[in-house]
Amino acid sequence: MKKNRYIFGLALLFISAMVACKPETIMPKPRGYFKIDLPEQHTYRTFDSTGFPFTFEYPVYGNVVQDLNLIKEEKEPYWINVSFPSVNAMVYLSYKVIAPGADLNNLVIESYKLTNAHNKKADFIEAPPFTTKSGLEGVFYTVGGNAASVYQFYVTDKSKHFIRGSLYFNSTPNADSIAPAAAFLRKDIEHLIETLKFR
Repeated sequence: MKKNRYIFGLALLFISAMVACKPETIMPKPRGYFKIDLPEQHTYRTFDSTGFPFTFEYPVYGNVVQDLNLIKEEKEPYWINVSFPSVNAMVYLSYKVIAPGADLNNLVIESYKLTNAHNKKADFIEAPPFTTKSGLEGVFYTVGGNAASVYQFYVTDKSKHFIRGSLYFNSTPNADSIAPAAAFLRKDIEHLIETLKFR
């Protein structure tokens, strides 16, 4: 009887030791992202270039640039970009004149199609309409997920002027890594829209 207890005790001890001595499972560390140093506050200056049919306010940490090759190819002298070198991002602004007989609806449909092209990678697309304090109307698209462009919009006075804008980061689309910069730039894009005026 004592011998059985002794054997049982040894077997229990052996099994416990075997279970307790499992090798440690090594887990890889989750992928990290570089810290982005964003400006502490949003400060703006006015884009009011002679000859342009519009003005707006943009951040002091951004630069207005023109793509001269695109201007030659598209014959659109008022297409400009607002570059944000600190976060490697660009807001592309495409200006169109609503000519007599031209259909505003076609420009709106084209804007929708360009945004909808991101649907393959997007988790969702929100498209609420808006009206600015100066009476301009448009739609602000938020594209969720790993799409190439996070925010897109158009603004129009519905009679002569139409501007389409889109934010792109010069990196592989990854919603998690660009989220802080995208959220920060959203306020700047909304300010640009709100201060936009046509001449």
